[in-house]
Amino acid sequence: MGNEVAEFVEIPYYCTIKVHRSMCLELKKYIDRISQIFPAIESVRPRCSSGLQALCLLISAMDKAKLLIQHCCESSKLYLAMTADKIALRCERIQNTLGICLSQIQNLVPTLLAAKISGIVDDLRGAKFIVESTEDEAGNVLLALLRQDIVASDSINKSELNAIELAVARLHITSPMALLIERRSIKKLHDKVRDTDPTKKKILRYLLYLLKKYGDSIKGHQTEITLASYEESLHQSIEPEHIEEARDETQADASSIPELPEEFKCPLSMRLMYDPVVIASGQTFERFWIEKWLNEGNETCPKTHMKLSHLSLTPNYTMKDLISNWCLNQGVTIPNPCLHPFSSSPLSRNCTSASSIASFGSSIYNRGLQFGNVSLYSSDPSIRSNVLDVENDDEFDHELPLMNAGSHKFQYSSVTDGMNLAFLSKLAALPWGSQRKAVADINAQLKDNNQACNSTYSNSYIKPLIRFLNDARDQCDIKSQRDGAQVLLAFLDKSRSRMPPLHEDAIHVLASFLDSEITEEALAIIEVLSSQQHHKSEIVAFGVLPSIRKVLDTQIMESHILAMKILCNLSSSSDIAYHIVYLDFIPKLAPFLVDPTLSSYCIEIFRNLCNTEEARIAVAENNLYITSLAELLETGSKEEQEHAVGVFLSLCHQHADYCQLVMNEGIIPSLVNISIDGNSRGKEIAKELLQFLRHATEENVPESSAPNAVLSLDISPDTGGHSKRKNSSPKAFRYLGFWKANH
Repeated sequence: MGNEVAEFVEIPYYCTIKVHRSMCLELKKYIDRISQIFPAIESVRPRCSSGLQALCLLISAMDKAKLLIQHCCESSKLYLAMTADKIALRCERIQNTLGICLSQIQNLVPTLLAAKISGIVDDLRGAKFIVESTEDEAGNVLLALLRQDIVASDSINKSELNAIELAVARLHITSPMALLIERRSIKKLHDKVRDTDPTKKKILRYLLYLLKKYGDSIKGHQTEITLASYEESLHQSIEPEHIEEARDETQADASSIPELPEEFKCPLSMRLMYDPVVIASGQTFERFWIEKWLNEGNETCPKTHMKLSHLSLTPNYTMKDLISNWCLNQGVTIPNPCLHPFSSSPLSRNCTSASSIASFGSSIYNRGLQFGNVSLYSSDPSIRSNVLDVENDDEFDHELPLMNAGSHKFQYSSVTDGMNLAFLSKLAALPWGSQRKAVADINAQLKDNNQACNSTYSNSYIKPLIRFLNDARDQCDIKSQRDGAQVLLAFLDKSRSRMPPLHEDAIHVLASFLDSEITEEALAIIEVLSSQQHHKSEIVAFGVLPSIRKVLDTQIMESHILAMKILCNLSSSSDIAYHIVYLDFIPKLAPFLVDPTLSSYCIEIFRNLCNTEEARIAVAENNLYITSLAELLETGSKEEQEHAVGVFLSLCHQHADYCQLVMNEGIIPSLVNISIDGNSRGKEIAKELLQFLRHATEENVPESSAPNAVLSLDISPDTGGHSKRKNSSPKAFRYLGFWKANH
């Protein structure tokens, strides 16, 4: 399961950090350390709700960190420099979340693992995320340029030229290739920005304008600023050797501790001991950690693994004095592991500073910053505080349970107060038993309150549920399969009108459940998906139609209804209708024409299928179908009558001989009635069919008898059964004559 969690967001093995390298490497250092112990944390499977909540939030924070690093590898250098404050704030927020989550988990895992976590938490507390001076200078000069509200022109503007030259020099965008990469990065970022953020789009277009206007000057101008050392660090990549160098360089700085003598470290936590004690084996440990070890029921020395003769702890005053003297000489303070929980680190950068994002957003509000024919003036105050937001918050911030950092308590609810379902995006991180319970709880609440699922459709919810269904099938867990399918159905059903495409792998998994213990739930899900045009071909491609045939062979009415709805949706596509006919569905469907519950679906399918020549031939060559359709003209609902008339019209257009087949069924009286009393569409089709049949009979009836056919009007009711309908062609002519005389 640990590997599955790692799949959510991965940083490419080889990627170049364009800007903010020091902050990214600092962040990645902690993500790597947490990743190393994460399988151990997950294997412990903390079962209390707070542990599960902390685990979900920890995974989310790690994903955000990886996304942020990836953003600094792929985004525009100029834009990254302009958003330096935002990047630093995000790093600090991630740092804070990681520390709080790890502190929570630390109290729920065995001592050896808790000691490792404690070390990471202590180092996280001292981590610093500082914008490098060259990047800060480049960002500030660009922000200052934007505030000048310079009107675009073809002439060289000294302020623009000086600002862009300084910025590209500081960010090393001086070669033709570097300029090309930067322009492409800006365009890519521009394309990703939503239309609801027009100001950000305009700022990116302004950067493109500057590079296009002054590109030749930038390439031809050799700056006198020495950037050799900066360039060397800027182009170092996230490769193993560089990571190790960064770790070695920053390990001591991160915790503000010089190189620590080994004898001063607790063997459990590998941290400087605050209250050293000696146990029966003669080994010295930090009191806090060894007490935790013994309280778990261990009776051996964690270092020598020897059984302890007694569990008494003896203070090691000599060691404590040595450590105290060393700390005094080095200017180091020893944190008390019992009284030093992780707390929110103060935000070192002020959001309202002159170079901050929020300040900049406010400063261009009500200003007419223009370039070309585009103005950055905006009358929408909602965008003032997020003009230069990094890729918009939702790119990094998955919907997550809320966490109160001040109190170190999590406010988390999976199925209460409006169905906070955000934790589903990290469902796979939970132990299987917890996954089962979480999905079952959601399903129970949805059954109690069908209005509870008001969340906007999100693939971050759907994908984990698909994975959950797959895992439940692998474990032969029928109840979990049914719970997961019912929750998924609730999401999809609420999102019919705004459902984005599902990945084809999801369609494949769902289609495979049609031949399982949860066929009815799978049918209901496929029915929702089949109503979406973009899913129809995928549904057929993954072999749904043969499974639908099998369903029609059963005696389960609910399954028949769902199968018919699916066929109605799919048959509306002419390409898919051909497959339905090819799989010989028409004989399979014919018996359902006389079923009062299913006839409306069945006749609609027939009408859709009759848009293909193969279906029209198949229907016309079987008298049973013609007879059943003719009966629907008399007994069916107005909608069924409409579809039946549509089928007959398709047959008559197919071949002249089929007109006689239709006439032999004695449908003319019914057509006349429908042309008068049917629904609006039914009236139109009935009149069209009557007209068509009239022309057909006039062409086929001998000229001497045609007037008699028109004048011999017999409108007596047809009380005969099927045998009488078969021999009613003369009466059909008389009805046509009557209809012609009145139309």
